Amino acid sequence: MVAIIDNAVYGAGKRLTQPQSLADTYRLLNDCDGRLAWIGLYRPEQDEFTSLAKEFDLHPLAVEDAVQAHQRPKLERYGDTLFVVLRAARYLDAVEEVKFGEVHVFVGPDFVLTVRHGEAPDLHGVRTRMEQDPALLRQRPEAVLYAILDRVVDDYAPVVNGLETDIEEIETQVFARVPEVSQRIYELSRQVVEFQRAARPLAAVLNGLSAGFGKYGTNEELQRNLRDVQDHLVQVIERLDGFRQFLQAVLSVNATLVAQQQNEEMKNLTEAALAQNSEMKVLTEAALAQNLEVKKISAWAAILFAPTLIGTIYGMNFDHMPELSWAVGYPFALTLMVLTCAGLFWSFRRRDWL
Repeated sequence: MVAIIDNAVYGAGKRLTQPQSLADTYRLLNDCDGRLAWIGLYRPEQDEFTSLAKEFDLHPLAVEDAVQAHQRPKLERYGDTLFVVLRAARYLDAVEEVKFGEVHVFVGPDFVLTVRHGEAPDLHGVRTRMEQDPALLRQRPEAVLYAILDRVVDDYAPVVNGLETDIEEIETQVFARVPEVSQRIYELSRQVVEFQRAARPLAAVLNGLSAGFGKYGTNEELQRNLRDVQDHLVQVIERLDGFRQFLQAVLSVNATLVAQQQNEEMKNLTEAALAQNSEMKVLTEAALAQNLEVKKISAWAAILFAPTLIGTIYGMNFDHMPELSWAVGYPFALTLMVLTCAGLFWSFRRRDWL
């Protein structure tokens, strides 16, 4: 079953009928000249396209492109059939992101086939507009192609406005030094580049159609309408070029601001480290001074302890202490005290304890 969204046969600028099958559509076209079949499909498979390709003599390469999608905008002619690839866009406010779609259009002498990949563009709206304007619909299949081109380019305007709003927000975030702004700039730049890839080649498509105005006898009113579409497209492309240049400049400014911020942070860290080193130096000096005082106290305590120990020993008055009966016992004890204190003092002084 072909993925048909709408299938209608038109005559004299009006919808005549909506066939129940493709076979009915083929029969209605063959039964009467001057009719137009407009068949809209959504992501058909290769085998689903077989009947259409055979009936309308579609080129295999064009059919392959239409089924596989992921093509750049282009314009090609295969005999009496015109094959056009367009890339549509829509802006999603909820996620602040651009979504791209793709539509392939086959335009023949009495038929228009539209193959849509993605949610955009709104071809139902295009069909409704055409059906409400019989004069435009009477201009045959080229008018349908114009209406689709016009919708695709008109849909670019709200996308451009959405991107412009995002860029204004980014400018504010850059100078507010929001950390996530670099990633947002990259995402927006990627979307702008993707948008340029959709819009720029479309200019060549419109130029190709304009070049064939005289050869294929395009209606003058339709020519004016296509030129109007070209003017709108040029404005879109110019704004996108401006967006890309601005984002590159903003990215450079943001990199400079980030570098300045990092330098300030490094300066603050260095100053903090120096202050901490000064505090540590003061604490170390205090600790050393305190340690020296402790050493001094300990040294003097040791020096004073030595004569006290000697005096204590000889002051015990035991009966059997040989030194007590010595004639030089007293000078010996004093000399021993002096020598011991002097020895300890010299030893501590040598170690910088005193």
